Amino acid sequence: MGEDTRLRAVVSLAQAMAAAHTPRESWRAAAAGACEALGGSFAALSVWERDVGRLRVLVNAGERAEGEQEFPEAEVYPVHHFPEITEFLHERWAGGGEADAWVETADGSHGRAEALRRRGRGSCVVAPIVLHGRAWGELYVARPVGRPVFGRADADFATVLASVVAAGMAQSERLEEVRRLAFTDPLTGLANRRAVDMGLDEAIELHRSEGVVVSLAVCDLNGLKQVNDTRGHAVGDRLLERFGSVLSLCGAMLPGALAARLGGDEFCLLAVGPGPDEVLRVAEDLCTRAAALELGEGVACGIASTGDPIGEVRTARRLFRLADAAQYRAKAARAPGPVVAGRDNAVLRLADVQPPAPHDRRRFRGRA
Repeated sequence: MGEDTRLRAVVSLAQAMAAAHTPRESWRAAAAGACEALGGSFAALSVWERDVGRLRVLVNAGERAEGEQEFPEAEVYPVHHFPEITEFLHERWAGGGEADAWVETADGSHGRAEALRRRGRGSCVVAPIVLHGRAWGELYVARPVGRPVFGRADADFATVLASVVAAGMAQSERLEEVRRLAFTDPLTGLANRRAVDMGLDEAIELHRSEGVVVSLAVCDLNGLKQVNDTRGHAVGDRLLERFGSVLSLCGAMLPGALAARLGGDEFCLLAVGPGPDEVLRVAEDLCTRAAALELGEGVACGIASTGDPIGEVRTARRLFRLADAAQYRAKAARAPGPVVAGRDNAVLRLADVQPPAPHDRRRFRGRA
């Protein structure tokens, strides 16, 4: 492979990783790009889990052998099974050595040789990946039996590719952190209003196209102002955090549910798929747990679900208004449990009235 061809391969790999939108896409781009650049038939990207002393495979790309999954759930290898890895991680790297790649062949004696033979591969090149100044994992590219064995020049090129992958991983981590901050409430760690808006828009689209049940529970944490006024905002923040943990726990009972803090003392739970009775049971449990918190005075909870008789729901705004109206009624009545739109007809009438004036504390959601 000429220098120009290899340069184009490096650029192509970097561009593919930069275009990835998720960690998995980034892993796949790294493995597939390295496989093509080195003329391999198979490639894998693995991370070194220091606390348990093992390599965990993140992605397998190319011609996979029987039993190899693209994104394996539990493909792990104890580091001590690979003396060459142990040497690099615990001796050469710690002693200031370079992160050079090396070649293994199927007729070798290391643990990797037996794995190559078992999968019909003749040779592989292994390139350590160094991220943020620490050994992070490895890039592995293999060729089948009958193809030319990797040589020293391939190992040198794999070292370059591993550096490109490391840079791409670092960029991916930064982007993932930006995304996380953009859609996360900093105090509770729950999703924020932006995440709910996007999730609800997508959910309503699914409901309209496929009839999927969408349910929204809106909660107002009672007594937060009194806690802030009498015990300080630090204690009030602790109440918000504790309720956030309770909401997260209850949300986990509904597969795929999104637990979020909308702002101030308002929270919500968005469920896509579970039936309205199941959502109601979880919301009842949520109210019970919230009432048992040491701080605060429980929650006012309102639910709106497309699985209940609430009329046609074509927009996120409509479901939000119904859930908000139910929550407003629960708060006014000091209800110990959830109020459900469609099961309490007053909620439907309340949701259809004009929203309160801008200076009122309560406002039904006005987002289209």
